[in-house]
Amino acid sequence: MERLQVLKETFLGLEATQQRLVIGTAVAAGGAMLVYLVRKRKEVRTVPVGEGWWGAGDQPLTEDDNIHPFQVQTSDEEIEDLYQRIDRARYTAPLEDSGFHYGFRSTHLTKVVSYWRHKFDWKSQVAVLNKYSHFKTKIEGLDVHFVHVRPRPRENQKVLPLMLVHGWPGSFYEFYKILPLLTENQDGVVFEVICPSIPGYGFSEAPHKKGFDSLAAARVFLKLMDRLGFSQFYLQGGDWGSLITTNMAQMKPQCVKGLHLNMFMIRRGFKMLLSLIIGQYLPFLVGLTREDVRRLFPFFQKNVWNILEETGYLHIQGTKPDTAGCGLNDSPVGLAAFILEKFSTWTDMSNRDLNDGGLERKFSLDDLLTNVMIYWTTGSIVSSMRFYKENLKTDPDQRVDGKTGVFVPVGLAAFPRDLMHCPKSWAQSKYHNICCYTFMPRGGHFAAFEEPQLLADNIVQFVEKVEKL
Repeated sequence: MERLQVLKETFLGLEATQQRLVIGTAVAAGGAMLVYLVRKRKEVRTVPVGEGWWGAGDQPLTEDDNIHPFQVQTSDEEIEDLYQRIDRARYTAPLEDSGFHYGFRSTHLTKVVSYWRHKFDWKSQVAVLNKYSHFKTKIEGLDVHFVHVRPRPRENQKVLPLMLVHGWPGSFYEFYKILPLLTENQDGVVFEVICPSIPGYGFSEAPHKKGFDSLAAARVFLKLMDRLGFSQFYLQGGDWGSLITTNMAQMKPQCVKGLHLNMFMIRRGFKMLLSLIIGQYLPFLVGLTREDVRRLFPFFQKNVWNILEETGYLHIQGTKPDTAGCGLNDSPVGLAAFILEKFSTWTDMSNRDLNDGGLERKFSLDDLLTNVMIYWTTGSIVSSMRFYKENLKTDPDQRVDGKTGVFVPVGLAAFPRDLMHCPKSWAQSKYHNICCYTFMPRGGHFAAFEEPQLLADNIVQFVEKVEKL
């Protein structure tokens, strides 16, 4: 009530002409938006599934569609090569009192690399990776890698298939802490989980041809679920995983029982612009809550400026990924700095003020370096960066998926430290059947890696609600 009183007093403190402008704009926009939304909700469109071939050379007449077991492996030679490269690394002294504002602070990088060189046990971590069953199967010319975890059979327990999709610079390993929470429930629903590696990431083969974007990845993963025998299933994703799973729901909504996201972006629109103009003063007129106001404003400081500071990598990877990736693929220390800086800042922007980047506040060095090693040992950093180039070739709003809504049941988990906040009222312009929208109490961009229990609980709550519909 106090907040509403402040908003009321702020509005009353405006000049009369300003008050009339705000009210008139809100009323006119509200009416126009209502008509627009009613019309849009009637247009239940799907994104064409299409077809593709991403293997080397010409497409053969037939393709092996068998599923083959796979194990992560390493060798003494691989580890020795890593050590030699680490030992030859060169560092540049950081600026005084700069924290992580200029990127990964080199004085802390030397400590991380020392741990990597002398204490980190890659062979033990390979055994951890092989804790769950891995497989590969050929789809559209690519060896697609995935982890498949089945729950232990129990009487009277409902088992639901769920695909978890990672983003950049993450991997399937991000989900290792959440897997037991989803597959070992004693009560209620339990999941049979499939965690694929996006082609070009980790152990999935990189595309050999131009054009492999989120729509292609979505089609490949739909084929994977079909090959595994699932006609209906749930999806969950963040970062690129959010876009890929959204595309899957747009392509085959009849197969997707529910879509859960921990990162969700929408195209720019009049409603969003109106919210930014008057939302700070009269949030109820534009569908914002008090929590939305706290997370959004001041908008330039919390969203625009932070995004500008944190997306330099996006412009590089979206234009010339092979050039930038060349150095990262050759230097393990450079690769670690590039990847781990994201796990610092995207977890919490305030980590930039710290000399150690706050890395071990949420993660262990073993977990962080395991993710780096997945990129290093597979040589997949360049192909993972190309995914930005392929998806940013055209205006996202002009792509077919940018013009198409999502009509399957949707659950949205808004983590407070993620890169940008998207209110429910904005998300509704794309996701037309939001069953659950949750302001998560803590956590940032890498939700499954940072807060596995929080995310698992939210997924279960969403699915249980959908199952009752």
